[in-house]
Order: sequence, then C-alpha cells, then structure tokens
Amino acid sequence: MTEKFIPITDVRHQAAPLPTAELEQTVTGQLLDSLQRPLRDLRISVTDRCNFRCVYCMPKEIFDQNYRYLPHADLLSFEEITRLARIFVAHGVKKIRLTGGEPLLRKNIEQLISMLSGLRTQDGSPIDLSLTTNGSLLAKKAVSLKNAGLGRVTVSLDAISDEIFKRMNDVDYSVDQVLAGIAAAEAAGLGPVKVNMVVKAGINDSQIVPMAEYFKHSAHILRFIEYMDVGASNGWRMGEVVTADQILQRLQQAGMLLTALDANYAGETARRWKHQQYAGEIGIISSVTQAFCGDCSRIRLSTEGQLYTCLFATRGYDLRPLLRAARVSSDQELANGIAGVWQQRDDRYSELRSSGLSTPTSADKKIEMSYIGG
Repeated sequence: MTEKFIPITDVRHQAAPLPTAELEQTVTGQLLDSLQRPLRDLRISVTDRCNFRCVYCMPKEIFDQNYRYLPHADLLSFEEITRLARIFVAHGVKKIRLTGGEPLLRKNIEQLISMLSGLRTQDGSPIDLSLTTNGSLLAKKAVSLKNAGLGRVTVSLDAISDEIFKRMNDVDYSVDQVLAGIAAAEAAGLGPVKVNMVVKAGINDSQIVPMAEYFKHSAHILRFIEYMDVGASNGWRMGEVVTADQILQRLQQAGMLLTALDANYAGETARRWKHQQYAGEIGIISSVTQAFCGDCSRIRLSTEGQLYTCLFATRGYDLRPLLRAARVSSDQELANGIAGVWQQRDDRYSELRSSGLSTPTSADKKIEMSYIGG
C-alpha cells in the first residue's frame, strides 16, 4: 500500500487526505469520477509568478512587492512534471495545457514542452499540447515554442483599447505588444490562436463589440468569458458579471448575425458561434450563469505538485510525498493515488452556485487562479 498524501499547512494550498479505498489494487486505464465524468484534460501550472496585475486575477493590493511567491526548490522539476503527465495520459488524458501565473516566465519552458510533446495517448495519437499566456513574451518565444513541440496557444487580451487594456493589466502593458505576440504565434504555426477576454462590468465591457470587429477578418477564435469568482482576492461580486446572454445580445445589437455551432467535443467550455462574414469564430464561456460542470473532464496540477479537481477548489492533494520520498515510489503507486482522487471526485461548484445551494464562505478559502491556473 502506498504512503498517504501529507497535508501542508499554507492556507493557499490546503491539502486533503488521499482517498485510500482504491489503493489496495492496481488501477489502470480510463478513469471515471463519482458522477461518471471521464478524465480527459490536464492543466499544469508551471509558475505562480506573473508580470501582469490583472484586476480579476492578481490585483496589486494583494500581489504587491511583499507578496511571497513559492521558492524555486518547491516547484516541480520538468522531470517530475513529465513523469506525472505520462501517468495521467495512461489514465486517459488527451489534452495537456500549460498555465501559470505566466508560464513563459518559467526558465527553459521549451525544454518541458519538448519532453511533454513526445507523449502519446492510449490510441497512439500525439498528445494535444497547448499553453495559455498573457502574450508579453510570445513575440520572442513563438518560434522556439513551436520548434519544441507546442501545438497551440491561447492569449489573454481584455480590450482592444490601449487605455482600457492598461487599466485591466495594471502594469502599463500595451495592446500592440500582445497583438505582436498573437501575430508571431500565427506565423509560427501555433494556431488557431484563441484570444480570451474576461468581461468585467464597468471596466472593459464597452470592448465586447470592438474586440469582435477587430478580429473578424482573422482566423483566430475570440472567446468572451464571464468574470468568475475564482480565488479570494479579486473582490468578486455578481453585479460585476456581464452574463453570456448579455454578451450575445450586445453582439447581435451591433448587427452581427451569429449562427450557433455544435460543440467540438463533450465538456467544451465555450458555446460557439459563427458569423458568415467572419474568418474565425466567437465563443462565450458562461461558468457563472450557465454552468457546464456536468461534462467537466479537467484536473489541475499546481506548480508545487498539488492536485485539484475543480477550478473553484478549496483544497488539493499533495503529490510530492510520493514523488520525493526517501523510498522512490513506483509509477503504479502514483497512478493508484491519482485514481483514488479522481474516482471520488464529485465537484460541481458552478451548478450549486447557480442553483443557490452553495455560497462561498471565509472558512472555505478558494485557491487563487494565479496558483492553480485557468
């Protein structure tokens, strides 16, 4: 029988005991959680640091010069990440997304991408490997990322107006710098590029139509995201949410004739729309008002080895004792531990919140998005 997970005490990274029911036997192959949802997607946060201070993610008043980031020794090595990723793929994962913080701040990130790009799914297909970035370093790194084996990128851009974008990122970073990164990614073959805009009422909601107009002649996928109550530091209020229906209504009122598209796969987060005059498509992610928990197939690995089964989690499972014990754990022990976590998963936070059955409390401090990734 394997060692139990050891909980750590930092309030950002509260850990739960490892479910032990599955550890007496060998667990292999595709996993289903307690609600019969398969494990398909792995999000890996490679750093908790970011050079932006977006108001909905890492506001300056919390993430200031005195904020304590994780020491480098606490971060999973590339070898540890790749070992875990290989085990997740053996359990049915088909997609791996690298997140942060800002993942391009992790030194030699191309080396990790090269290591992960060699993974193959259960049917022998290459893993779908992508990365989410704020675009600040993308113009410099796009070619090296592609050469290392990265498939696609998603770029955060919360306004096409320079003034409003700088108000959102709060570090005086310009729109043109992000657009240069998007262009470089497209030229390098990291497409189709997804462009994500988090919409916050009273700050950047005036940019919904201008963003759609700007990108309509590109092949990029523009996605509008409802402002979500992830973490505990962004002061989230429902009154600041521009709903998916309101976003769609604004686009239609601007004369955009949008046709709904079918989902590409079960569990896709965005509702998809196509305009007959657009080269790309528009997506709207509505986890606040139209929860999609029922098909959620995602699990998240933090930069220091905490495993989270929901974006809105309040606790995780610490994989480091199995990775770094004096007696090296076998891959099967790690596989069984991961299986035990997924098979007891019953998360459906957004559905409960939407139904009024769940209200976040100070006692249940949610993990910050900058730590767990988007």
